[in-house]
Amino acid sequence: MIEELGIKTLDDVDVKGKTVLVRVDFNSPVDPATKKLLDDTRIRIHGLKTIKELVEKGAKTVVIAHQGRKGEPDFISLKQHAKALGRILGMPVKFVDDIFGEKAKKAIKELRESEVLVLENVRMWEGETKKASPEEHANSDLVKNLAPLIDVFVIDAFAAAHRRHASLVGFAPVVKEVVAGRVMEEELRALIRVREKPEKPCVYVLGGAKAEDTADIIEAVLGKGIADYILTGGLVANLLLYSAGHDIGEPNVEVLRKKGFLELVPRLKELLKEYGGHIILPSDLAIDVNGERKEIRVEELPTSYLIKDIGSSTAKEYADVIDKAKTVVMNGPMGVFEQEGFEVGTKAVFEAMASSKAFTLIGGGHTIAAASKLGYADKVSHVSTGGGALIQYLIKGTLPVIEVLKKYSR
Repeated sequence: MIEELGIKTLDDVDVKGKTVLVRVDFNSPVDPATKKLLDDTRIRIHGLKTIKELVEKGAKTVVIAHQGRKGEPDFISLKQHAKALGRILGMPVKFVDDIFGEKAKKAIKELRESEVLVLENVRMWEGETKKASPEEHANSDLVKNLAPLIDVFVIDAFAAAHRRHASLVGFAPVVKEVVAGRVMEEELRALIRVREKPEKPCVYVLGGAKAEDTADIIEAVLGKGIADYILTGGLVANLLLYSAGHDIGEPNVEVLRKKGFLELVPRLKELLKEYGGHIILPSDLAIDVNGERKEIRVEELPTSYLIKDIGSSTAKEYADVIDKAKTVVMNGPMGVFEQEGFEVGTKAVFEAMASSKAFTLIGGGHTIAAASKLGYADKVSHVSTGGGALIQYLIKGTLPVIEVLKKYSR
């Protein structure tokens, strides 16, 4: 039981001999040309943390998941995912190219204890992504066909928990037992630690190229006294420097303009006035001069070169702040870490987090990719599987799927 939320977990239910539907997030990178899976990280996480436990406890496990979006190159069958899961579990895993038709229902009915069945990509059914309430989704063809065969519904897809899709929220109102899986449980326990009751000082590190949620996060974590300081890097820092009145140079302004971030400037100006002492902007920056790293002080702006990292002095300042922290949350790298010479700031922040005694959490696709590339993925307290879900939770303190668990996991 996750006491703070009143949500049951796998510890609170007996699954032996029962048919368990587990909603996971197997959504993985796909090679657009070959349609082959490029990475099995999410399959591995759910497989080893939740599905393996269900197998060992004698459940008849039915896996439901999505892959890609209709019309996109990564919108493929889950047949490869089932094979990957079998390799990870070291056992045969069944797959059926059906979601809730007769073929799927027959395969579910024939399952024996400790067997695993993966259903076809749930987004191949049009109704999956329809916007509706859990109770409305409970009347969908998907739920009406599968729910009578299911004893326990395990929600494990934290990375998709910000969506109100049928397979995520529709089974909870009608399946007798509803619980959080191990991935969901770990995520929620970690998020409670960084948002609801963080040990102080609490530092948030915001970077990367997705700055659209910057104002909402600043308002949420500083406005509610969750964070003591926000450290900034990447396009987030460029946008805030520009909002603070610095001329960052036309090439860098153009990047912000193209991404539609300049419309955020008026609001960010107000937030900088209100929380300026708590929002730490870079004091120096690294620019790309014909492929080489060159550092300039903020006072030397504007620049006609692209800003691609925080500078060394800023990296040291940030490391000092992190060193004194007891909770650190990082979403977004400090610069273009993929390019040699511009990983310096990101590496310095990771190194400070790794050496810190704080509870450290990282999330978001690029942050995780940077941590993996630079060798820090296993040196933080918690790696969140969610990108959009993590951001929405940090802003709102809840998610649609969490609300469903709170209501129906009883």
